[in-house]
Order: sequence, then C-alpha cells, then structure tokens
Amino acid sequence: MRTAITHLTLTDFRSYERAEIALSGAPVWLVGPNGAGKTNLLEALSLLTPGRGLRGAAQVELGRRQPGERTGRAWAVAALVDQDGEPTRLGTGVESAGAARRVVRLEGETVPPGRLADHQRQVWLTPAQDRLFLEGAGDRRRFFDRLVFAAEPTHAAHASAYEKSMRERLRLLTDGPADAAWLTALEARMAEAGTLMADARARTLAALQAEIDSRGERPFPQARMTLTGDWERMAGEGLDFAEIEGRLARALASARERDAAAGRSLTGPHRGDLEVIHAEKDRPAAECSTGEQKALILNLVLAQGARLSRAESAPNPILLLDEVAAHLDRRRRAALFDEIEALGLQAFLTGTDEHLFEDLKGRAQGVRVDGQALTMLDGE
Repeated sequence: MRTAITHLTLTDFRSYERAEIALSGAPVWLVGPNGAGKTNLLEALSLLTPGRGLRGAAQVELGRRQPGERTGRAWAVAALVDQDGEPTRLGTGVESAGAARRVVRLEGETVPPGRLADHQRQVWLTPAQDRLFLEGAGDRRRFFDRLVFAAEPTHAAHASAYEKSMRERLRLLTDGPADAAWLTALEARMAEAGTLMADARARTLAALQAEIDSRGERPFPQARMTLTGDWERMAGEGLDFAEIEGRLARALASARERDAAAGRSLTGPHRGDLEVIHAEKDRPAAECSTGEQKALILNLVLAQGARLSRAESAPNPILLLDEVAAHLDRRRRAALFDEIEALGLQAFLTGTDEHLFEDLKGRAQGVRVDGQALTMLDGE
C-alpha cells in the first residue's frame, strides 16, 4: 500500500512554535546547521507511529519551553497521510502542559495509539545508532525490534506485556511476598508473550536475510545475521510454539532463586543479541570501520524497506534517516538515493551541507531548516 505524508503541522513542539509544510510524497532532504531543528522534525514524524518516537522521550519533554519555563507547553503534531490516493488525517499531542499521556486522533476522533500502525510504518536511523555494534546488546535488540515492529505491529504489545510481567515478577522475588501461585501466573504470561516475541524476531530475521541474499552485489556490504537468544533459535528451527512456551515457563520457574539473588531476570528473550557479520570480509561488524558499520546498518533498513514495499495490505514504510548521508562516500550516497527512489518509498534525510544531496536534486523535495522556519529549496 503506497503511503506518504503530504502535509505536516507542528504546534509548540520542541523548538517549533508553529511550522507547516506541504509535501508531494517524494523523498525529502532537510538541510540546516546543527541545532536548527532537523532532528526535532524527524522526531515529530516518528510520533505518528505507536510508541515514544525516535528519541524515546517522555511526553513532558516534547512541549516547547521558553527560557525560565519549567514545564513544556501542550504540543501537537498533525499530518495528512495519503494511502493509495485516499487522504487520512492523523494527529497526536498532549492537551495540557505537563500531561504524561498523549492523545491520538484519526479523522478527528480519539483512538488508541495502536491505530496509528494502520496508517504509518516507519524505520529510522539516528546518530545514536552509530555505535550499534560496539555498545551493549540492549541497543541492538531495540534496533532489531523496530525492524520487527515495522512488519508486525503487534510485536510492540507483546514486548510491553512481557516487560510488565517481568517487572512484577522481579518485584515479588526481591520485595516479597514470593507467592508461588502468583509467580506461576506471571511466568505463564511472560512465557506466552516471550514466545510470541521470539517467533516474530526469528521470522523477521529469516525474511531479512533472504531479502539481503537475493539482492546480490550492491554498493552496501552484505550481512550475515544471527539472533543469539535460545528462544529465537528454537523459533527459527521451527520448534512447536507450545513447546517453546512450556520450556520458557519452566526455565523461569527454576530461575526464581537465582533471579532474586541477582536482582534481575537472567532468562528470557530480553537477554538475546543480534550478531552481524560483514559477509565479504567474514568479519564481525564490531571489527569493521565506522563507515562499513553504518553501511551494514543501512543495508538492513533498506532490506526491510524493500521487503515491506511489496506489501499490499499494509502501509509502505517511511524512512527517517538522520545525518546518514554524511557517513557515506559519494558512490554510496548516490546508491542510497537511487534505491529509495526505486523502492518508491518516502524518506526524510537530514544533513548540514546541501552538497550532500546533489544527487537528489530534481527528484526530491529540499527544505532548509533554520530555527523555526522551513523553506522549500527544490522540488521534483
């Protein structure tokens, strides 16, 4: 399903008092100095999906604040989304300063945040992910789960249910009373949600690897991927769902004493990792150059974009690529732009230098971001 944002309005969001921009549905490059508000614009777009957006910020952090104001103002992000020629109005924000929960509206009606996934699927890369292969496993899990979520929005609900039950179980183990019946019930919830998580991750990994392998020689390095968690491995090997769920429940029950002593849960799909190998060099991504690492990550995003662009019953993904072009040489930048165009995806790219986007001029929209002002530079 061809999906594109054709109009965006920000009100009291981050650095923007009021900003409005009309879009054609083509890729968009945003240029401006550091601190001009480019990433703020991407963050606003990311809030058109369920969750806390690309920065993971609390709602109270998003409202514009003047010097001396301790609480951010009520903020709003509104968009017109075109889906196969049918326009849909989406909106989100908080209705009062300091509100902890945001409201989501679809065609003016208040709806649960999960409904956004019916109209928006997004994948993003930010400078915070530049050290993805050098930091802890948690960062890689979150990155991979974003790829899973773009294909299967229910993955987020399963992850949330798992984490909620895990916190409650650990509280009982460490603070008491460690009621066996209640622990068993919580572990059953964790086992069900955790198996669903592992199954979705294994499915996404297999589909992504097949997509990457099918694309042949390209300017971006090929990747070989593995999920190291036991539960993802079992799911990938085709073990029966009920068998995995039962094994996880039993593992959690037998780990109670150990988890209580450690003060954290040591068993489950929250412990796995994503391993990536540079296929041509047969070398772990962590041992590759910074540019190669960025290109490997970008290849995963593009592979997911390519796979999902063929979906007929779900919206195509929108790519948010923050400062990605600066890390690529001219050949790879041109290849990135060519691929985005070939896939027919709307992408938003940011950079500080206009020359980074020379190969996009004439086939994308350029926007200069300067404080609160958005100025169109170049159209299709």
